[in-house]
Amino acid sequence: MIERDAPSLASTLVAGLAGRCPACGRGKLFSGYLALAPCCEACGLDYGFAESGDGPAVFVILVAGFVVVGAALCVEIAYAPPYWVHALLWGSLAIILPLLLLRSFKGVLIALQYRHKAEEGQLASE
Repeated sequence: MIERDAPSLASTLVAGLAGRCPACGRGKLFSGYLALAPCCEACGLDYGFAESGDGPAVFVILVAGFVVVGAALCVEIAYAPPYWVHALLWGSLAIILPLLLLRSFKGVLIALQYRHKAEEGQLASE
């Protein structure tokens, strides 16, 4: 395994949010909307270690759900609009907000994997 210095937490979070390489912060992390590039074009870091699984989706569901439901309750208490207004406002926000957050959350989780040298779990050999 290649020994590497862990970047600072701030640079890790910024690189993840921007969709940049967690090692150098310059190369692209993604080749598509959510598809990872095979490696960093700037420093050559292989992204084979990166496996975010369902983590980003879970965090996005929690954050978006909190925002949408909280805003819907506040608007209902303050203005009591008709149900079609709620459906229009919160239905569209419930679709747009996760789409905006998912890529950033995935980038941050992958950058944190790199920073903490997280690897797939292995059973100890007997």
